[in-house]
Amino acid sequence: MILASKKAIEEYTAAGCWGTRTLLDDFRDHAASMPDHVAIVDPLNKEVLLGRPPERLSYRDLARAVEGTASALAAAGIGKDDIVLVQLPNCWELAMLYLAIARAGAIISPVPMQWRSRELGYVAELTAAKALVTVDTFHGFGHMAMAKEIQAASTALKMLFSYTEIRAMAGTGPDAGLDRVRVEANDIFTICWTSGTEAQSKGCPLSHNNWRCQAALASSAGIGPGDTLLTAGPLVNMGAVGTVFAPWLLNGGTMVLHHPFEPLLLLKQMMEEKVQYTLLVPAVLNLILKHPAAKGIDLGGLKSITVGSAPPSLWAMEEFEKRWSVAMGNIWGMNEGTGIVSGVKDIPDITRRVDQFPRYGAKGFTWSVPLTNLIRTKLVDGAGVPVEGMDAVGELLYRGPNVMPGYFRRPDLNERAFDAEGFFRTGDLFQVKGAQYLKFFDRVKDIIIRGGNNISAQEVENLLVGHPAILEVAVIAMPDEQLGERVCVYAVPRPGETLTLEGIVEFMKKAGVATYKLPERLEVVAAIPRNPVGKALKSQLRAELAARMSGGVPA
Repeated sequence: MILASKKAIEEYTAAGCWGTRTLLDDFRDHAASMPDHVAIVDPLNKEVLLGRPPERLSYRDLARAVEGTASALAAAGIGKDDIVLVQLPNCWELAMLYLAIARAGAIISPVPMQWRSRELGYVAELTAAKALVTVDTFHGFGHMAMAKEIQAASTALKMLFSYTEIRAMAGTGPDAGLDRVRVEANDIFTICWTSGTEAQSKGCPLSHNNWRCQAALASSAGIGPGDTLLTAGPLVNMGAVGTVFAPWLLNGGTMVLHHPFEPLLLLKQMMEEKVQYTLLVPAVLNLILKHPAAKGIDLGGLKSITVGSAPPSLWAMEEFEKRWSVAMGNIWGMNEGTGIVSGVKDIPDITRRVDQFPRYGAKGFTWSVPLTNLIRTKLVDGAGVPVEGMDAVGELLYRGPNVMPGYFRRPDLNERAFDAEGFFRTGDLFQVKGAQYLKFFDRVKDIIIRGGNNISAQEVENLLVGHPAILEVAVIAMPDEQLGERVCVYAVPRPGETLTLEGIVEFMKKAGVATYKLPERLEVVAAIPRNPVGKALKSQLRAELAARMSGGVPA
């Protein structure tokens, strides 16, 4: 299934960033050149997750599993351009299915384990998926029973495969007939899904060429050939696929799987596997730094960490350098394929790197990865007019060989998602910082406007994660009749600590924060609700706050 326009294919092929190699070709080369090298390592808690002990597979073993599974899927009727939904926790079988489904000529569409019938049924209908792979049960929930209900309501979903059946397929012999299946570099490799915090998820189709460009871009974070990479997030979206899975396929080395997040297991894996790179979200980063077991551990093998989903705090970046001499980078990206990497090579100054990024496409500047010279960015105001000048704020628009051709089967959305020049509207606000840098400001919907002053919720959050009594924090706008909005903080205290609004305000005052940014309401909670990729569900917090303020929920 080729969705890229003829114009895009001609442009990026001529530029040399799109070619004829697929991710399958990359994997085959590694399997041939280092068959005995450990390719993939299961989570340490796999037995708890799936009832089987964790495994370590060499490239030879993984290649056999790919060929066997692809042959069995083809024999079952899965063929060219069929869509296969996969709902599995992080395990080697999930990683293998990406390759096996592509080898059969089909397209994998991975979905989070937390999805239920509403989300899964929607994407099954939208994609007209032919098959679904899932577990019988997971954490007490009947996933296969749910799958059967969805299948009963679908005209397209013909096949259901259990985790046990997939393992059996992996042990079957290969079918030479697979070589007749033609897979091209511009064929769609995956359809991943936006997080869908406030609306139905949107499918983001990316080709082999898109993903190979994304993997090359990730090298700005310090990833190199043969590295051991660890994914702490679910292998279903840009965070894990773009910064670990695709670079692993491109560069070889070892991929270590972890999930769901458990601080002690993560630290153990990082030490025992001598992990050299990982991506973490800010919440996980802060939990590690504040965990008692983190004191005195040896992370000497670690070369770099990048932070995604939201900017890290300066406190966290400085702590990792102080404790383990690990230079931390910052990645901004979306499932739509957009991405900017703030790595040490491009931005050596830690105070700038914490929330600023290379301004890809800026005239007169080049960056550490040649691919970035083909990426174009611009900032626009609400009317779509480009904004310039120091500290000017505008929505980031992005165009490059790593970006999806459009939302899957949603032409209505694509009309609004791209401008006339083919730039994708990200919905994220950035701020001009000189000719060569952009500073993340906030999501458009996360700006708090207090008496005409724009306040970045992310900025307040980044300050408060350094508060010694705060474990987790999320900041939202609180409606106010006089000023329009005020700052409301949702915070999880560290065990044994007590939080007060007065204490938080005093902490921020000592940091020299403008008075209009100071919180005016505090909600102490046991946990911050998050979606499967670790982002705070602020829509849920806003709804809860509105109910409290209206008297619907006790304060």
